[in-house]
Amino acid sequence: MPPRDIIIDTDPGQDDAAAILLALGSPDEINVLGITAVAGNVPLVLTQKNARIVCELAGKTNVPVFAGCDAPLVRKLVTAEHVHGKTGLDGPALPDPDMPLQDQHGVDFIIETLRARPAETVTLCPLGPLTNIATALQRAPDIAERIQEIVLMGGAYFEVGNITPAAEFNIYVDPEAADIVFKSGVNTTIMPLDVTHKVLVTLKRIDALRAQATPVCDAMADMVDFFERFDTDKYGSDGAPLHDPCVTAYLIKPELFSGRFINVEIETLSELTLGMTVADWWGVTDRAPNAMFMGDVDAQGFFDLLTERLARL
Repeated sequence: MPPRDIIIDTDPGQDDAAAILLALGSPDEINVLGITAVAGNVPLVLTQKNARIVCELAGKTNVPVFAGCDAPLVRKLVTAEHVHGKTGLDGPALPDPDMPLQDQHGVDFIIETLRARPAETVTLCPLGPLTNIATALQRAPDIAERIQEIVLMGGAYFEVGNITPAAEFNIYVDPEAADIVFKSGVNTTIMPLDVTHKVLVTLKRIDALRAQATPVCDAMADMVDFFERFDTDKYGSDGAPLHDPCVTAYLIKPELFSGRFINVEIETLSELTLGMTVADWWGVTDRAPNAMFMGDVDAQGFFDLLTERLARL
């Protein structure tokens, strides 16, 4: 099979960096057409810069990077420097990028690419708030039927929330955008906290990265060393969840994941549960299923894949 054409939409973020590097290290399975940055973990001025830093770290300066939306559709931006550090990529000392930022707006790139390529041949991979994707769907409704699949990291059911008691960060930052995406009719697969909280960066797994003795693996080990200090304190676990690379791992080895095709709706009105992914896991409503909601993962298989592919770069 030829590699799958994807656009990565991202707000790097150490775990976003892992997702991008995993994709760039897997050219037989994934062809990254471009990377669009969105405001999320840190503001847009940093996320677009960080996306280029990651591409240069991987030696993939031919991958175009575009800046997208700098704020949610209707709300003030909420960021997560308390998790990712002031740069979003705190941990390793990485140089500023030399590769250029593309002049075209990220949303326009998404629309143009989907219209130019054969229908249902491009997969969108959002790793942050869904502002760029929703804006593209609003601006160009015709692209919905052209998207092969949206595979995103966001939401939760059993794990509930990580930024509020009820909401996962990516959905909470722009719930109106998430609502548009989930109501779009596009084939959607979700990597929620229920999966990502099973993918823990333990000391043994960090050591396995360092043992590869490559610049990319060393940088990623430094990133997750920094990243995990927050979540291990928060959750009392043996390591921090590595959320976003679940998206690209699924495209490479879908057999690592299992879930259910269920109805998922987004709470946009309640102050108490704003951004909650209301997932009908048990099928207790008559609402039509609209998303494959993953519930389990082979965590060691995931880390074996991540380590092996990052070592290629």
